[in-house]
Amino acid sequence: MNGVFYIDNGLGFVIVLAIILLTTKLCGLLFRKIGLPQVLGYIVAGILIGPAIFGELCGFSIIGLDKGNGTTYNCLFLLSSGGGEDIFSLGSDGLSIFAKIGVLLLMFSTGLETNLKELKNTGLAAAMIACAGVAIPMVLGILISLPFGNIGLGTAHIYQCVFIGAILTATSVAITVSVLKELGKISTKLGTTIVSAAIIDDVIGIVVLSIVTGIAKAGGADASVGGFAGFKATIYGTIIMIVAFFIVAIALGFGISKLFRWLEKKWPQTHRLPVFSLVVCFLYSWAAEEIFGVADITGAFLAGIILSTAHHASEYTDKKVEVNTYTMFAPVFFANIGISSISFLGMSGFIILFAFLAVFMGLIGKIVGCGAVAKCFKYNMRESTIAGVGMMARGEVALIVTATVTDASLGANALGQEFMIMTVLLILVSSILTPILLKVLYSKEKPLPPPEGGLPAEELAESVPAEQTAELPEVPAAE
Repeated sequence: MNGVFYIDNGLGFVIVLAIILLTTKLCGLLFRKIGLPQVLGYIVAGILIGPAIFGELCGFSIIGLDKGNGTTYNCLFLLSSGGGEDIFSLGSDGLSIFAKIGVLLLMFSTGLETNLKELKNTGLAAAMIACAGVAIPMVLGILISLPFGNIGLGTAHIYQCVFIGAILTATSVAITVSVLKELGKISTKLGTTIVSAAIIDDVIGIVVLSIVTGIAKAGGADASVGGFAGFKATIYGTIIMIVAFFIVAIALGFGISKLFRWLEKKWPQTHRLPVFSLVVCFLYSWAAEEIFGVADITGAFLAGIILSTAHHASEYTDKKVEVNTYTMFAPVFFANIGISSISFLGMSGFIILFAFLAVFMGLIGKIVGCGAVAKCFKYNMRESTIAGVGMMARGEVALIVTATVTDASLGANALGQEFMIMTVLLILVSSILTPILLKVLYSKEKPLPPPEGGLPAEELAESVPAEQTAELPEVPAAE
């Protein structure tokens, strides 16, 4: 690798951050303007400034990084690898640290926005739809992975097959919510059920991810190591530690929730609350990974859920955390995916084939699974299809799950980074199809019949003078 500037110091890293923030913002605005999620724009920005296209295929990139695939190219800013695996580098390792903080803050914010009372009130339908939205795509993901042993999946790599299924379980309701709001259906019974089911889907998905990654770590660890580390390296030890984590975390959560309610009364709307909240987030993340062997993002997510019970404090904290997250750390996390995790060099046709097959199964799994359960709860066929389509959108959670299962800490059981292209493609396709299908399905909704002896609502509105229209009561939207 040849770089004009060798990045291994604080000042050099600052200019790399400046380039990432500028390009992610521009690409994010462009993608939002054409109706796609900004996170896709962030990833594309990372691909454009990183080595994936211009470096490995054209010979020169803005930011260079040694991915260990034997490629050499020229770059403007070379992120130093430190000269060895055990030597810290402010270049490549610094970018990874910023990305790690970004993913933890994203999951923490997701937890803060979870309303436990609302989930309790949504009833059995939302919970069952969410369970189907996790189970069906996961089973389909595992099944389609079994014939692809030539790309690191198959029966000989069962953990990787399970990881593919875990990736397909993730749901992002942001696009669905925006469409439902636009159509005036967000407050209907079906709209509320979809939103609640998507939140529950994420909770179940994170728990499943924690279990499978914990077992995969145990499967790849050296069980001959003695002591506590050896106990965690066994399958039964891993399961015990996962259960113990949730028991301990929830038990401590009751005390933490009461503490934050007291802090909220003593120091309302002060910066102490977000600072103390971040302390809880990072402590839970560290303890989850290092002590209990659970994914660190699970700790951050659970910390957010615990603090969400202190309602006003959580709302204030979420606003403050989101500013830092989406200003600095989240763009770096998503851009780092494009810079370090995506490479088109030597990508086999089987990877591309599998990516398209996984996308198809990921979409079908949500539509069929969630739609079938909705039908069991006496929604008609059109409403059941809307429930399935509303749950099929993917977003940042899918990327976070993929980044977790491709992490080197899983050792030999880690999923290859070349599968990141599958997740990016899944987000792209689902983001395009979801709003289109929802609008088509809602356009087929039958209008409410006019009241007896009266005109249809549209004709009634036209027959009333404009100055009197404001005095008419609103006609409730059809559910």
